[in-house]
Amino acid sequence: MLPIQNNMEILSNLTSKFPAFFLTSIPGLESVHAWISIPFCCLYTVALSGNSMILFVIITQQSLHEPMYYFLSMLSAADLGLTLSTMSTTLGILWFDAREISLDTCIVQMFFLHGFTFMESGVLVSMAFDRYVAICDPLRYTTSLTNSRIIQMGLLMIIRTVVLIVPLLLLLKPLYFCKMNTLSHSYCYHPDVIKLACSDTRANSIWGLINLILTTGVDTPCIILSYILIVCSVLHIASPEERHKVFSTCVSHIGAVTIFYVPMMSLSLVHRYGRTAPKVVHSMMANIYLHLPAVLNPIIYSVKTKQIRKAVCSLLLTK
Repeated sequence: MLPIQNNMEILSNLTSKFPAFFLTSIPGLESVHAWISIPFCCLYTVALSGNSMILFVIITQQSLHEPMYYFLSMLSAADLGLTLSTMSTTLGILWFDAREISLDTCIVQMFFLHGFTFMESGVLVSMAFDRYVAICDPLRYTTSLTNSRIIQMGLLMIIRTVVLIVPLLLLLKPLYFCKMNTLSHSYCYHPDVIKLACSDTRANSIWGLINLILTTGVDTPCIILSYILIVCSVLHIASPEERHKVFSTCVSHIGAVTIFYVPMMSLSLVHRYGRTAPKVVHSMMANIYLHLPAVLNPIIYSVKTKQIRKAVCSLLLTK
């Protein structure tokens, strides 16, 4: 009995059910955190002000109360949520070296981080459907995308997010974690947390895979299918000028899809297959995944969408 008791004592000293995690900024640059915080503050400022401005003009401008802009407002809201969900921990590390975070706080942050990620993926699918109907079946556009249907689509995104995220995070509570847990990023990211568990994580991995299949695995093919149908429809247009005009209405959405899915998939691949990659690679990919869509989406839509550009310019010039 004595060896068993000793083994149990050793295990209890090495593991914890209520651990403290330690967040990481950019490895090797800890001495210049104050300077690194300047570009991060600029990125947060651009993301918050840009997305807030898009939301404001869509809400206040009656001419923008159309399905396309309703979906754009949802995209801006998701980007705002993603930005705010990690801003406190990222700036806390850079300004105050506040690296420690409890499991419960980590779970709350992951709920919003992954929740808004799932929401943004769902919004991008809805925007692809909007472009498909507008181009391939324009006569039914107003009847297909009514205000009530848009609300239903928004509620469906929220329900899907909650149903998938809550069990994923609740499965973390029974786990034991090795003490002195150091995460790879300046925020809690589910695959990163799971790697530090000392107990069996098969249930977590299975539900994580289900999450991936029911979000990216469903949304990406739907977007690709929408654009295949759009391209087939546009190619039947005889006039090159008309084809160019129709394709130009999709440029902003294609840009938003690219800057969202490419960094997200790259970060997933780094966590899956890049275990030997330098830690700075993990950190840079995490920051690109987090900041790129929120910073660039308002810029892309303000530059490429005439109505948004006109509304934003009007707002800025009247101040």
